[in-house]
Amino acid sequence: MKKALALFSGGLDSMISMKLLKDQGIEVVALHFNIGFGANRDKLEYLQNASAQVGVELKICDIRDQFFNEILFSPKYGYGKFFNPCIDCHANMFAHAFDKLLELNADFVISGEVIGQRPKSQRRQALDQVKKIIREIGQNPAFDDIVSHDEKDSSKPFYLDELILRPMSAKLLEPTFPERAGWVDREKLLDVNGRGRNRQLSMVEEFGWKYYEKPGGGCLLTDMGVSLKLKDLSSHRKMVIEDTVMVKVGRYMVLENGARCIIARNDEENYKLDKPHPLMDKIELLDCVGPIGLVEKTASDEDKILAGRIVLSYGRTQMNQSYKVKIGEVLMELFPYEKEKARKFLLFNT
Repeated sequence: MKKALALFSGGLDSMISMKLLKDQGIEVVALHFNIGFGANRDKLEYLQNASAQVGVELKICDIRDQFFNEILFSPKYGYGKFFNPCIDCHANMFAHAFDKLLELNADFVISGEVIGQRPKSQRRQALDQVKKIIREIGQNPAFDDIVSHDEKDSSKPFYLDELILRPMSAKLLEPTFPERAGWVDREKLLDVNGRGRNRQLSMVEEFGWKYYEKPGGGCLLTDMGVSLKLKDLSSHRKMVIEDTVMVKVGRYMVLENGARCIIARNDEENYKLDKPHPLMDKIELLDCVGPIGLVEKTASDEDKILAGRIVLSYGRTQMNQSYKVKIGEVLMELFPYEKEKARKFLLFNT
């Protein structure tokens, strides 16, 4: 039995791709790569249910640090409309998948990509760019046992990228090595093209699936708000991995002297912001109920006081009353700022 590793975003196309292979008697393992920007909600339960529904094993691969340090701020092929380095991101996931291929003794890698579905990453040119990156990775001696570098052993592909199969649009692409070698029946793959999802949704009905994500991008790097925060903060100072939390939640403000401040909007965001951060001081309201805030450690005293007052304005407070506020290790007695006036500090209305 051949084994395929599937890039599993949680989306419908990757689910159908896995089923198409499983129905051919191929063992499929779903790899979900966590880059830190997949969603604000915890998707683990959904991913478990969705993969179990298809009948495949699920493996969660945490690549947040590597993606942040090596891909997010210096993509070889640039960004899409927002802060989304989709081509480099996809190539990076394939690279990790091939590392897993060696570890798990698998035979090839599949992806749910559909030709023409996404303007940045699923054009033929984008697929060629991914192919180029993977072909270079394939020169690593670690892949000598599965790639015929001298092109003499026809039982192996000449290049690593030949082991990437995209079942949704396979009939629109050149046959891959798994197809040419007879591991996969090409006639049982699809020729889906473009942004429409009617065909996929009709297949969901046919399969009787309960768990599947509705069509649409789930990556927060394509969200305008997250993108604006990333652009602002990365141009303001060198970002650290802990910043990925605060660009995804809260009210993001630029204060009078240029310091950045983030204020939670609900209990869930309070929980997410209530974590140690090497570059930010936590703002805590000590004698009233309200949100947690963060302000840069390097902020001026004026900006720290302003940040504390603004956090108070979003709490259960009275304008003419002072309250105890802890900013970092400093205890202050502050009056709330006028909430409407505080809106001018928002990077954008949230």
